[in-house]
Amino acid sequence: MATKAEEVFSMNEAARSQAFSEIWAGDLKGVFAGVADYYDRANRIASMGMLGWWLKRFVATIDLRPGDKLLDVCAGTNVMGIALLKKRPDLDVQAIDRCADMQRVGMERAAKLGFKIKSDIGDVHRLPYPDNRFDVVTLQYASRHLGILEVSKESHRVLKPGGYFYHCDMLRPESALVEEAYYMYLKASLDFTSWVFRSNTAALNCRQYFIDALRMFYSAGELTDLLYEVGFSSVQHTAVFGGVVGFHKARKE
Repeated sequence: MATKAEEVFSMNEAARSQAFSEIWAGDLKGVFAGVADYYDRANRIASMGMLGWWLKRFVATIDLRPGDKLLDVCAGTNVMGIALLKKRPDLDVQAIDRCADMQRVGMERAAKLGFKIKSDIGDVHRLPYPDNRFDVVTLQYASRHLGILEVSKESHRVLKPGGYFYHCDMLRPESALVEEAYYMYLKASLDFTSWVFRSNTAALNCRQYFIDALRMFYSAGELTDLLYEVGFSSVQHTAVFGGVVGFHKARKE
C-alpha cells in the first residue's frame, strides 16, 4: 500500500508529466541536438562563469574507490564522467543519455583527453542494466526534464547495496522572493545565450518551458524527501545560492 508521501509525489509527477510530456518526448530532443556543439560554452555564459565552481564543489562531495563502476545518467557531453576520471583515472565509467549528438560531443572530449567512457543511448526511465550493477550513480542538470520519481527508483535499483547516488541540479528555491528573482535572471540569460549562439527554433520555442519546468519542480528539501521515499537512506543535501542549485548524496542499504 502506497504511503501518503508516495501518493503526493506520484500526484506531483503526474502533473509534471501532463504539463510537459510532449516537450520531453519531442521538443527537447531538437533542443539538445541543436545546442550540443556549444552546450558547455552556453552554460558557462548563462551561469556567469560559476558552472566550473559548481562542478568542482559537487565533484568534491563524491567519494570514489579504486575500480568503482560508475553510471553517469543523462551524461550529456560527459562533463561529469571526465571530471571524475580526472579525480580517479581507474574508474569504470558508463554514460547513458538519450541524445546521440550530446554523447558524440562528450565522447570526442573524453577521447582527446585519453579517457575511456562507455556510452549508451537510451531512456533513463528504464535503465538497460541489471540490478545491483554500479557502485556510484550520478545525475546532474537534467532532473527537471525527467520523471524524477521513476529515474530515482531506477538509480536505486542498479546501485549495489552500500552504493551511493549523487545528484546536482537547478532546483526551485524555497524563498518566493529568491524564486521570482531567479526566474527573471533565467529568462534574461536564456534570451542572451539564444541570441549569442543563434539557437535553433526548437531552443527558442522552449525558453519559457525552462522556467515553467522549475516552477513545477522540487526544492532541495522536497527532493530529499523523494529520495527517502524511493528507498534511499542517509540522504544529505546542500543548497547553494538560496536553493537555486542543490547537491544530494544518498545511500542504498
